Amino acid sequence: MSGITALLIYIVWTLVLALSYATYRLPLVLTGKKTANHWERGQSVDDPAILVRAKAAHLNCLENLPLFAALVLVAAATGQSETVNAVAGVLIAARIGQSLVHLIGTSFALVFIRASLFLVQVGLMLYLAFALI
Repeated sequence: MSGITALLIYIVWTLVLALSYATYRLPLVLTGKKTANHWERGQSVDDPAILVRAKAAHLNCLENLPLFAALVLVAAATGQSETVNAVAGVLIAARIGQSLVHLIGTSFALVFIRASLFLVQVGLMLYLAFALI
């Protein structure tokens, strides 16, 4: 998989996660059941648990998307795209896997799996950063 393709998949996945909880909330606002500012940060949330986890998974994606995008850009700008291409599929699989595990639940085993998939991503991005120097 190319780094550019992986980046596009990452972006689409991040948007899908955002829409997963936004599409639940929008009808509540439009029908007057909730106010638009009902979900301000720092307030307790009364969304179903899976939507709370979807938002957290979305925010997790947002934390690392710029880093991955920067690595893809550096690789493209320096003619080293093959370095990213070699690990892009694994990185995206780990990213989507982490999000899916996050959506499933928060048991100890699931959190351990989620953390392991996160560490795979971080490890691969560190590998890329040093390989691209």
